[in-house]
Amino acid sequence: MAQHTDEVIQAAKSLYLKGNKVGEIYKTLKVPKRTVYHWRDVGHWDDMLSNESALECVARRYVLLVGRDDKSDGELKEMDRLLDHQLRLREMHVREMEAANEERDAGKPIVGGRKRKPNRKRGKIIKNDVSHLTAKDFEEKFHKHYYEYQHELRQAKLNPKTCRNRNILKSRQIGATWYFAQEAFEDACLTGDNQIFISATRRQADVFRRYIIAIAKEKFDIELKGSDEIILHTAGDKKASLIFLSTNSKSAQSHHGHVYIDEYFWISKFEELYTVASAMASHKKWRRTLFSTPSAVTHEGYARWTGDLFNRRWKTKNKRKEFPSFKEMQAGVLCPDKVWRKIITLDDAEKGGCDLFDIEELKLEYSADEYRNLYMCKFVDNLQAVFRLNNLEACYADPEDWDDFDIDADRPFDNYPVWGGYDPSRNRDDASFVIVAPSPDPDGKFRILARYKWVNKSYSWQAGQIEKLTKKYNFVHLGVDITGPGAGVFESVKAFFPAALPIYYSVATKTSLVLKAKDVIENGRIEWDMAQSDIAHAFLTIRQGTTGNDMITYSAGRTAATGHADVAWAIMHALCNEPLNTKHKQKVVIA
Repeated sequence: MAQHTDEVIQAAKSLYLKGNKVGEIYKTLKVPKRTVYHWRDVGHWDDMLSNESALECVARRYVLLVGRDDKSDGELKEMDRLLDHQLRLREMHVREMEAANEERDAGKPIVGGRKRKPNRKRGKIIKNDVSHLTAKDFEEKFHKHYYEYQHELRQAKLNPKTCRNRNILKSRQIGATWYFAQEAFEDACLTGDNQIFISATRRQADVFRRYIIAIAKEKFDIELKGSDEIILHTAGDKKASLIFLSTNSKSAQSHHGHVYIDEYFWISKFEELYTVASAMASHKKWRRTLFSTPSAVTHEGYARWTGDLFNRRWKTKNKRKEFPSFKEMQAGVLCPDKVWRKIITLDDAEKGGCDLFDIEELKLEYSADEYRNLYMCKFVDNLQAVFRLNNLEACYADPEDWDDFDIDADRPFDNYPVWGGYDPSRNRDDASFVIVAPSPDPDGKFRILARYKWVNKSYSWQAGQIEKLTKKYNFVHLGVDITGPGAGVFESVKAFFPAALPIYYSVATKTSLVLKAKDVIENGRIEWDMAQSDIAHAFLTIRQGTTGNDMITYSAGRTAATGHADVAWAIMHALCNEPLNTKHKQKVVIA
């Protein structure tokens, strides 16, 4: 461990006792994190804070952040959470004082022989008070604006025969999460029932939270406060909890209420999760609602959706139970396993009043297979795919666990090296740019720190965005596809990053890229935010084929008019900085 002067150690100690985190001290003093942790433990710095109350500790941290200039988004969010925590602690303190006063004064006679009543403050503002909202309020603010298929989802909730278990297969971007956020908020306000939201990652679960906060503010001018849990004060002096969990939550089984699981076809180890989630809604009064876009037929949830799991578990002397057809499910139907299933394709959404899409344009942007999967609720038959879903699921991660990465910081990954990959837009598709962190250990794990989608932007604008990113990250490799429109971006990028690697597509090039990615993925050497399900989807669409000369090649339906799996190719352009033979680390130039 490097030697540091007493002045540096004292400076670190002072910053720690003022409320700075170890990561912030590391950035300020340029002292390794593990060194700061060592000083903290050896010097017993935490013991010096032990006499602080929780309220004092929160206040100290808040004051520290208030004094900072040019606060990052992360620091502003932390200030919001601290304020909310302060309110909770103050309320607890007031309740404790009231209880103590009541106990102290209990039995003391006053004039007339009566007993003293607790001294409660009048006119106290109740946080998250929704007790004044009525069914009529929601009818006017919510229901009048629903599309037809959203009304059908609501009717299924109200019907005693179909409300207990709902399973919805849907097109992308039709407002399902937005609808269920409204449904859950309304139900909590009017019944006082708990609502539990489960998503792949904490960040994805926070989407529900942000929606509900926005809905309450926009429709009823109510400022809701709370992070992992929002406690609503409802009519009849009831309290309803809105609980936001990720799949790796250690306390999931401790809750009970109505459960919502979104994008479940993109959650790994789904059956394990469903066992825990369904247990939270064991009582017959609680509802369980699953909804997702389809992934692949090999996903664990597929057998549950098709009814195969039900038939395997409950097969008797009777014949196999036939489940309704695709068309019947489009209308919404109660199935033999007592689960109400509904399919909502993009065509169904449009017929139901949704006018947010230009379907003909989408058909130009995506191949027929991709369009069927993304918008027509058809599962990918990945048995013939180059990349397998179970291998891709093993790559899912929660960025909250990446302690060395802060997307809101000026230098999100400090000065550690990163690799970049760029896949250009063709005529109608998106351009993709990814930032990959290589492992410092041989054969270690890569991490996809960030990815960007640029739609209908000029090559000079895109090059400008890449230049901005090179000032925030320490790029040591930047692979650019120069086939067709990528050439313009590459020429601009070379001006500020001369080491940019040109990648010209050929049969040999694509083979090399795919084989490298296959090796990395199948050996579990890469991970990305599991909430970004389109990364796995992009890899699933890549197929092996042959050229006119019977040479093996790989594609995802890329043509002059449609460029697809762009984020997968961008990732491969970054990974190509590592040779196929990892025992020899010399740089490979693909051209």
